[in-house]
Amino acid sequence: MKSISADTVKSWLGDRTEFGFIDVREDGQFGEGHLLHTVPLPYSRLEIDAPGLMPCVSIPIVVVDDGKGVAERAAKRLEAIGYTDVRVLEGGLRAAEKSGFTIFKGVNVPSKTLGELAEEIGHTPSIDAEEMKRMLDAGDDFVLLDGRTPNEFEAMSIPGGRSCPNAELPYRLPQLVDNPKTKVIVNCAGRTRSLVGAQGLRNFGFENPVFALKNGTQGWRLAGFELEHGKKAETLPAVTGKSFAEAKARAASFMKENDIPCVDSGTAKAWSGDAARTFYLLDVRTREEFDTRHLKGAIHAPGGQLAQATDKWVAVRGARIVLCDDSGVRAANTAYWLRAMGHDAYVLSDDVSDASVDLAAPVPAAKSVPDTLDDITPYDIGSATVVDLRASADYRDAHIENAIWSIRPVLGSLELDGDVVLVAPDKKLAELAAMDLKDMGVKNIRYLKGAPDEWRSAGLNVVSTPDTPKDRDRIDFLFFVHDRHSGNADASRAYLNWELGLIAQLKDWELKLFPIHDGH
Repeated sequence: MKSISADTVKSWLGDRTEFGFIDVREDGQFGEGHLLHTVPLPYSRLEIDAPGLMPCVSIPIVVVDDGKGVAERAAKRLEAIGYTDVRVLEGGLRAAEKSGFTIFKGVNVPSKTLGELAEEIGHTPSIDAEEMKRMLDAGDDFVLLDGRTPNEFEAMSIPGGRSCPNAELPYRLPQLVDNPKTKVIVNCAGRTRSLVGAQGLRNFGFENPVFALKNGTQGWRLAGFELEHGKKAETLPAVTGKSFAEAKARAASFMKENDIPCVDSGTAKAWSGDAARTFYLLDVRTREEFDTRHLKGAIHAPGGQLAQATDKWVAVRGARIVLCDDSGVRAANTAYWLRAMGHDAYVLSDDVSDASVDLAAPVPAAKSVPDTLDDITPYDIGSATVVDLRASADYRDAHIENAIWSIRPVLGSLELDGDVVLVAPDKKLAELAAMDLKDMGVKNIRYLKGAPDEWRSAGLNVVSTPDTPKDRDRIDFLFFVHDRHSGNADASRAYLNWELGLIAQLKDWELKLFPIHDGH
């Protein structure tokens, strides 16, 4: 098993070496402390998610854990599906901390830090909840645009707001606001997308006075104001004709001013076939547009979310990331923020509506998850031990009586004798767990899908256990200020203070990993 020192990883980050940088602990563990720019790739889902996050099997992959052995097991599994240069970080998190890495709580730390840097460097103006409520009551001329996803908007929104995801803002604003004196306020649930969305509009040079809503929906609630729930996100206005031509010109000017590189389909095609480099082709338009038509080989990654949660799509530092849309505005806006975080992002010059463009990469080299388990019905369980691999929250809510909750990294702690039935929402998750169980000597393993209502209908006793598994064992659950959107004011304050404190946590060398800190 190959290893790598924290000092070497630090140098790779600094000189932009191309390598996969993954933390294979579960979500709850990752959220309690991880290294900057590590991407969460839980061992419980490793072989399912690795090929999409790390499509090139020949580049170096650095695997991180807390020094308790999961990284070594993950490395072996990655090698088994085709990765050829897998290295375990020597000593895990604590050794890295001794070498000068910061241990960060939370998730999406690079993006959250980016938002704070964008405000600091761009002097992004903000308006607090009390001032906006005064403006709302007075009937002032302003528009409130919510830069989150439509689903998040529908879950909770500020009265009078309209959904317009961040990447769409500089593309749709001329259709949403016809008076250059109208104030534009951008909000999210906290700080990041408010700041990035507002600063993005300012970067594009719109005349309107643009502000971020300080602390987003949480700030609104903390000020004592009510949120709306279930409000439908309106359809975004179409951009056609003269407006579309103006949008294309706006994108071209923005890319030239900010040195954002363009590539054509010929170059992108060559990159997609390069077995020695990682290539991502990401379509940053809305889901509806993507579903209507998209380039072969493209993955949907709405631009606002790609900048907000880059690690959902990209786990390789130094990879080539090509972004595409129709006008270039959304791709250019997203590329700007990705490059500000140190990613090698480009804009595709070809229109996504050109059906002749085929940028599909060769068949992925990583092996797929095998299909070895026999499916059974609730009537077939018999005397088998049931191991429930669903989320711990779902298990607490309802599970088959006497079923054992577990998760792949800790299966070795179970004493299993005889037949085993695995319960999981996705058979692939069960297949991964079965591989580990077979290594432990368990021979007869089967798979049960379904939900509590189906199990009840089949005559099984379904029970709830609000305190089992215990909180300390729920490594899949992110406790980090988890109820900040549920009216817990202390959790909201703690979360907002965490965001505000991110820049101060950065070591000098970590700050230099954000090119935006140099004003670029």
